[in-house]
Amino acid sequence: MRHADIAPHATQADQESTARGRTPRIFYRLARGADGADQAEVFHHAVMQGAAAHYEREAREAWAAVLPRDASAWVARQALYTTLVACCEGRCVGFLELDVAAGRVESLYVWPSLARRGIGTNLLIHAERLMLEHGHGRIDIAASLVLADGLERRGWQRVREEWAERGGQQLQRRIMQKSLAAVET
Repeated sequence: MRHADIAPHATQADQESTARGRTPRIFYRLARGADGADQAEVFHHAVMQGAAAHYEREAREAWAAVLPRDASAWVARQALYTTLVACCEGRCVGFLELDVAAGRVESLYVWPSLARRGIGTNLLIHAERLMLEHGHGRIDIAASLVLADGLERRGWQRVREEWAERGGQQLQRRIMQKSLAAVET
């Protein structure tokens, strides 16, 4: 992600326009330690509410239990993965974890009420640019059923189906990849 793509904070003018009823702006940047608590909540709600149409409750509960609903766990993950966040009014409302060395998106979650508004797509575009900047010609993801169809519409190719075990529950997902020869702008 280039610095020109990053907006560190909403300005006073942005906050005032939101107060006047305009749609709040979404800013994309690298994660900070202070984002950990929001990431925990985005993850939990995206799994429990956002994935409800695709996975049974027991499977979602097992999936959500994989990581504690605690900021410190997410801050620790920021040390493992390059984490990009989408912020609205100073809060993280979506995030993407990228394993740059492996050329893989580790996770992508958006607050359920903000789904289908392009936040995940924009996080992926930033990730694709970052991967190109690091010399990768392709990007991979193990996509949940929530994400997989949308990725296919954006040019990702399905490699195979697989099942991931989470807390004794089997969750279906798709291994997908995308060539980075042409990146959206």
